[in-house]
Formats: sequence, C-alpha cells, structure tokens
Amino acid sequence: MFQAKDFIATHDGLVFAVIAAGLEEQKVCCFLRYANLGNGWQKQNTEQANQLLTQKFPHYHFHSQRMDADCHAVPVADVSQHWQPRHRLGTLLRSPTDDPVLQDCIAAVRLLIDHDVPQDALGVTGSLLPGFQQASSDIDLVIYDADIFQQTRRSIDSLIAQGQFQDLSMHDWLEAYARRGCELSFAEYCWHEKRKRNKFIFHGRKVDISLVTPSVETQDQTFRKLGPRCIQAQVLNAEQAFHYPAVYSLALSDIPQLVCFTATYNGQALAGEWIEAAGHLEVNHQGEQRLVVGSSREAPGEYIKVLHANE
Repeated sequence: MFQAKDFIATHDGLVFAVIAAGLEEQKVCCFLRYANLGNGWQKQNTEQANQLLTQKFPHYHFHSQRMDADCHAVPVADVSQHWQPRHRLGTLLRSPTDDPVLQDCIAAVRLLIDHDVPQDALGVTGSLLPGFQQASSDIDLVIYDADIFQQTRRSIDSLIAQGQFQDLSMHDWLEAYARRGCELSFAEYCWHEKRKRNKFIFHGRKVDISLVTPSVETQDQTFRKLGPRCIQAQVLNAEQAFHYPAVYSLALSDIPQLVCFTATYNGQALAGEWIEAAGHLEVNHQGEQRLVVGSSREAPGEYIKVLHANE
C-alpha cells in the first residue's frame, strides 16, 4: 500500500515523494524530489523536476483524472524501492549512528515517546527517509493517527515549556516563509503557523510533524475543474483540518466543502472562524462542488486565511 509521505525509487535513478494513497491506472501519484544522473543525488525543485521529466523521462508526466490535475506518476512495475516512514524510523531507533542529523531525529523522537506518543504511530519522511540528509537538514515526522497527532501537539507544548524543545525564532520563521512561497504576507503567515503547534526547534534543527490517515478521498470519485474562485465563508467543521488532504466544511449552500492539498494551509482555520480562500472550483459527476487549494505543487495565487478568528 502506497501512502502520502512514502518515497519510491525507479531504475532510472529517480526518487519520488508519494502524494496520494493507492493507485490510479496502476500508477503511484507522486512528485520527483531527487535524481542521480551520474553525479550523485541532487535535490530537484519544482521547476527542475518538471524540466528533467519533460526532457528525459516524459512517461512519468501524468494527468490524474481523479484530481483533474497534472502530477508525476510511476507505474507500479517501475518501482525499484519503496521507503515507508514507520519502517525507516523503527530501523533508526534500533541502529546506532554517528550522523548528527539522525542522532537529533532519534533523540527528539525518544522525548516524544517518553511523553506518551506511541512509537508505532510515528514515522520519518523528507530527506531522512531515503537517507539523503545533509548537515543542515530539517526533520520531518509523520503521525498516523488523528488523536495521537493532537496528543503530539500537546506533548510538543509541554516539552517547549520544559526547555527540551524550543519555539522557532524570527530567523527560523523567515527561512520557513521564504522556502514555502506562501501567498500570505509574512505577518499573516506567522500568525497562522504559530497557533498550529506543529513545528519546533531541537538542537538548532527545525522539526515538523504532519498527519497521514486513510484518505478521505473516494478512490473512484473524479472531479472536473470549473475555474478559479475566491470565496469568503464560515467554517462549520475543521476536524480534518490537519489531514491529507485537509477538509473544511463551509456554511455555503453551493460550495459546502474546502479541500486543501498543500501543507501550507493545513490546520489553517478552526470551526466557527470566517475565512477567505482562493483556489479552483471543482465538480463531481453528481454535481457536488468543492473549492480546492493546492491544485498544483506551488499553488500560485491559492491560499486560505482567517478573516475573523475565534476569541
């Protein structure tokens, strides 16, 4: 079973991050993150990844009918290696290492485990998953249970209060904002991010936690894009705000659901708050409409921001 946050490799010297659970047309929906074309593993940004596939591996370009979006996809038969975050973390916890990044990862995870976060619900993704970390690498942790994810957020608050973890500094937030390419202002970005409590600093290294649960998407349901749309609405339900994709129920009769495929806006709003959201309006074969934020990897012009917060 392929899940979001897994990584896969091909015989072509390419490594992709999985972006959707399951298969579509017997292909794994993913996005190219690393390539080894004879000069070692090189990380690929969005432009580099698309250009490389267009020039040398066009068969990995794919249009997902399910999402009505362009992405990368690898046929199952072409997958030469499959990295899973839980398995990788289990291996790290059992294996002594001299790598300072892995040592920091192990120490941070052990602190979370000591604060009632079950080990079997934890995984590690990002560069540490395939072993491509560098001295400056961040740590990306995955939680595989929604209740445990909330418990982990509380544990992070407790560990920050104890001085074992630290809050991000202004420099850290500026770096995160620059990498994210967010449509919000820096002040808006920080206000939303700080209250999510899903990031912290450990030994000078940024650590992120994200939630992966069984997809709320119906595998055989497809959507068709109707065009860009900006809406303002009250959030009725945000119980799946940290899921992937994030789902918000809205108090709009014609667009009752907002779905977000980019981590930038996961956990962005609480139930009862008024938001503004810009994305792409989609409709399924039953005529049900939804607004999608994160319809492409960079999602230019798309965002979610709170207009009126809960007191």
